[in-house]
Amino acid sequence: MNKLGRGQREKVQQFLAITGSSEKVAIQALKASEWNLEGAFDFFYSQPQIKSADTRHLEELYNKYKDPYADMILVDGITLLCTDLQVDPQDIVMLVVSWHMKAATMCEFSKQEFMGGLQSLGIDSLDKFRERIPFMRSELKDEQKFREIYNFAFGWAKEKGQKSLALDTAIGMWQLLFAEKQWPLVDHWCQFLQARHNKAISRDTWSQLLEFARTVDHAFSNYDPAGAWPYLIDEFVEYLTENSIIQKGKLSDWSYEL
Repeated sequence: MNKLGRGQREKVQQFLAITGSSEKVAIQALKASEWNLEGAFDFFYSQPQIKSADTRHLEELYNKYKDPYADMILVDGITLLCTDLQVDPQDIVMLVVSWHMKAATMCEFSKQEFMGGLQSLGIDSLDKFRERIPFMRSELKDEQKFREIYNFAFGWAKEKGQKSLALDTAIGMWQLLFAEKQWPLVDHWCQFLQARHNKAISRDTWSQLLEFARTVDHAFSNYDPAGAWPYLIDEFVEYLTENSIIQKGKLSDWSYEL
């Protein structure tokens, strides 16, 4: 460790704090990923010895949370799981957990989803589950993973049999997700939808809003009104202009005071 530079030592300490591994394993994983912290996490959790979850223990975990009247984990079971993990059920990390489990529906885990997801993470006990929570939270900082989690959230949060996402649900999910990315216009976007749209949200609008938030700068200097944005996003820009939230190519200072 003494031979490492300051930045490398800091990454080793971050890696140790999240994974609970040995210093030797931390350095090995970081070297294998050319000292990219996110890459080191992926390397660490992809190793066979890490993923050798005991299926008998997984079965016991599943049965602990399974609904007494259905072969699934439902709201009560998930609430109990969150209590055991010391995580708020509204914490965004539970969305990341659901993404790993490839859960089809919010507040539901089938046996295959629950056991398959935990096995892929190398989890076969509550202690290991708790240990993985910081890692799963850190995945939100990875741009590609955030995009995957964001797109996953649409299908996960919509009601069964529906093609669109209920507006109230979409607003709640946007506020949760964009709190991570600190998009300063998220509250204006939600206010606009409630005032002007008040309808369910399509998958296209959902996916394109992330691209809009990522690619269009806060001053809208690179916004192209002739671009291929969904009409709802174009109307949002008009709404911002009409309400003097955008003035002459810049975002008004007061708009940050949400």
